[in-house]
Amino acid sequence: MNVNNAFYDQLGERWYTATDDPVALLRAECRARLPWILNTLEPRREILDVGCGAGFLSNELARSGHIVTGIDLSADSLRVAASYDTTKSVHYSTMDALHLEFEDGSFDAVCAMDFLEHISDRKRFLLEVARVLKPGGLFFFHTFNRNPLASLIVIKGVEWFVKNTPPQMHVSHLFMKPKELREITKQVGLEIRELRGLSPRFLSRAFWNMIITGNVPETFEFTFTNSTLISYSGVAEREQTPPAGPGTTRRSSNKINPCSAHR
Repeated sequence: MNVNNAFYDQLGERWYTATDDPVALLRAECRARLPWILNTLEPRREILDVGCGAGFLSNELARSGHIVTGIDLSADSLRVAASYDTTKSVHYSTMDALHLEFEDGSFDAVCAMDFLEHISDRKRFLLEVARVLKPGGLFFFHTFNRNPLASLIVIKGVEWFVKNTPPQMHVSHLFMKPKELREITKQVGLEIRELRGLSPRFLSRAFWNMIITGNVPETFEFTFTNSTLISYSGVAEREQTPPAGPGTTRRSSNKINPCSAHR
């Protein structure tokens, strides 16, 4: 797994306040994706947010009335997430995404935003996603395409133009072509039903401000596009009976039941 936990552990309150850091881009991405996710979900769903970081998405989903569990390997990030949870209802837990400690069919939706590009065993993770989803449940994701242009913009562009970008925040060989993701999701019993590109507003004043100063203004915006050449978001639906295979075995009854965590 390519996740620099030391980088995230030291952010603290800067998760929510820093503009001289790539974490500001994550906040902007979340603002763009949130309405789409909320419009796709039915009211009051049980949702798992994988690699939730400081809770940008988890806390907003909870504010919209959903029952949310957020997991991450960074305990410090989760402490920040909990402190910004105005509903005090999100259940945050340190957990390995390749070994989800939940029973089969626990969630109506699973979210993995800016996560797939940090792991090498995507099939194992997606098997876990399919296992913990209820039949007909939804898997929301965002990741980066693998090609020279995507690597130039996502890796070198951020390193050149955003202050305090850590080395190897992203590595190009972990990026994933949409065709590859479609193939793996189908193998594990998830059918992609929507795919759309996500791009910065390149000609905006906030974009040029970032290029000149290295700071990402709070007015910086991402927008959905028809092109998945650089990055893409999507939603997949869990089949009624996913294929059998490693990772699809029901967890023992002593594992976490997300419903009881909110009582």
